[in-house]
Amino acid sequence: MAASMPEPPLNAAVLRNLGDRTYDKRRVGALEVEKAVRTAYTAGDTSKVAAIVDLLTKEFTCSHNANQRKGGLIALAGTAVGLLDATKDYLDRLVPAVLKCFADQEARVRYYACESMFNIAKVARAHILKHFDIIFIGLCKLFADVDVDVKNAAALLDRLIKDIVTDSEDFDIESFIPLLQDHMRGTNPYVRVVLVGWIRDLDTVPDIEMLDHLPDFLEGLFDMLSDNNREIRQQAYQALNNFLEDIKKVPAAEFDARVNFRPMIGVLVRQCAHEEKFNRVTAVWWLHQFIQLGGTKLRAVYATLLESVLKCISDPEHEIRKEARETNNDLLALVRDTDEEVELSEVLRAVTEQLPSVHKYTRLAALKWISMLMEKSPERMLTLMDSKMAALLRTLADEADDVAKTTLEVLARISLDEAQFLRVLNDIVHLFAADRRLLEVRGSFTVRRLCVLMDAKSIYITLAQILADESDYTFASIMVETLSLILLTAEEVTDLREQLRRCVVDGDAEGIRVLTTLYNSWCHNPVATFTLCLLGQAYDLGATVVSKFSESQITVGLLMQIDKLVQLIESPVFLHLRLQLLETERPSHGDLLRSLYGLLMLLPQSRAFNTLRNRLMSITSLHIALAGGGVGGGSSGGAGGGRGGRGAAGGGGSEAALDKAA
Repeated sequence: MAASMPEPPLNAAVLRNLGDRTYDKRRVGALEVEKAVRTAYTAGDTSKVAAIVDLLTKEFTCSHNANQRKGGLIALAGTAVGLLDATKDYLDRLVPAVLKCFADQEARVRYYACESMFNIAKVARAHILKHFDIIFIGLCKLFADVDVDVKNAAALLDRLIKDIVTDSEDFDIESFIPLLQDHMRGTNPYVRVVLVGWIRDLDTVPDIEMLDHLPDFLEGLFDMLSDNNREIRQQAYQALNNFLEDIKKVPAAEFDARVNFRPMIGVLVRQCAHEEKFNRVTAVWWLHQFIQLGGTKLRAVYATLLESVLKCISDPEHEIRKEARETNNDLLALVRDTDEEVELSEVLRAVTEQLPSVHKYTRLAALKWISMLMEKSPERMLTLMDSKMAALLRTLADEADDVAKTTLEVLARISLDEAQFLRVLNDIVHLFAADRRLLEVRGSFTVRRLCVLMDAKSIYITLAQILADESDYTFASIMVETLSLILLTAEEVTDLREQLRRCVVDGDAEGIRVLTTLYNSWCHNPVATFTLCLLGQAYDLGATVVSKFSESQITVGLLMQIDKLVQLIESPVFLHLRLQLLETERPSHGDLLRSLYGLLMLLPQSRAFNTLRNRLMSITSLHIALAGGGVGGGSSGGAGGGRGGRGAAGGGGSEAALDKAA
């Protein structure tokens, strides 16, 4: 006798209802399945329960007929309800079958799959967490679904799973974080809402320390700040604020163990360069807070922090610039005041890389960092600055005066070392020699500022010694001309100017030494040499110098310098010289006159010629008047006799010569 066919676990009517087109009949079929499963399990007939599950998962949920797939999904939910607590023993077969339908091509099948999983999870509760990873992946897909009903069903399932997770003590956060990272790379707004929601909800669970895992998903949260959806931006920003507050509340004893700054700073640095303003301003704010919270714990990443902050100082957005400058000030104070070892080479590298920046305030901030580091660790910095001097000197050519001014302050700090003092001035001279336009634009400014920051006399003596050996005579002449004009007019060299003015008269050995040193170098420029003689009241030498002008080529440039000198003679700086023209009894009076007359003879007919001529004619007229007074008003110079007679005769001759020249 042939073996009989095994009896189906469900009767034909139930199977027919499960595959029906109408929802009501499928629902009736599912209730029958629930009843059958409950009866079999109560009777201890687990084999029948297994057969029902196999039938539903293999013949219904995998069917080519969409209605049968729908019925099978509803029946699987009924199976879970029928099993109640025993559902946990069948989850390995129920869950994969339902999840497979999450990707069904029919939207209603996907909807019923979501509903089925909701009912299974509702019954299984914490036991469903064994399959959390694949359920979470399926949920993310459903939230990206094009069908609104599917999304709504997914939202209900998501809320239930969250409730189960927050109530459970066995949730594996370690395996969840990689899933979170993977999905945060996506840009679907609905999925992003889910992810932020999970992060915020898990952060409220006492037994789950999301802060410990913040470095793993911090960048994903920041990326959401640039989302087109305002709700996502707000939720991500709120989540970030909550985590920052959590960091601030970490007890000091646990701080090192729980707050891992280094990877988070890497994220913040990248976000500081983001194209979106919201990302940048939030990242800079976080960096500022980290500097205040971390203090010297951040010393290993000072250079990384600094590089990012210096760039943000010149951000197009005012809010970001303001926050970055405050952050920079706090970081600078932190490094300046710390007694712990700082990796100066890395910090200096980060700073000097910003010196060529196209942004003025970034360059300024970088220079202030170098100045601070020089003050903090001068010996170590001097060694490190050898390779950075070229970059530093180039900023002297900066179009912004305050950048050049700050550069000179840095160079002055470097020059506190005697050996570096000579090197710095040598480098400046060579820089000007290589760039004549820079000498024209920045030469006077540079020398005057250095004279404020350092000893003016030392500056002038050293520059004179350097220029004395200069082989480029044209450059040396221009440089000396610049130094001479500063010496005569600048307030910064008042003391030096006064010492030179009195040194010959007072017999000041130190002053004469300085005058001699300058003279050796000033010889590169004839007018400057003559001017120095007038300033130092070495009129005999001045007369000799002016007589040598005939041996030089009288160029337009030379005449222009003489023109400037005539203007200076009429200025307060040479007031003593003009008054000495009245002192005919002085031994140097004749030399002074010969010097000025010689200068007059060099000038062509011009305004300067007339100015100097008028000055000398007034002295000649005085001599005539004095001579006339000496003989009771007589007209004969010879009758006066003595020096007065010679003065009158000389004066008459000078006046005649001047009239003739005019």
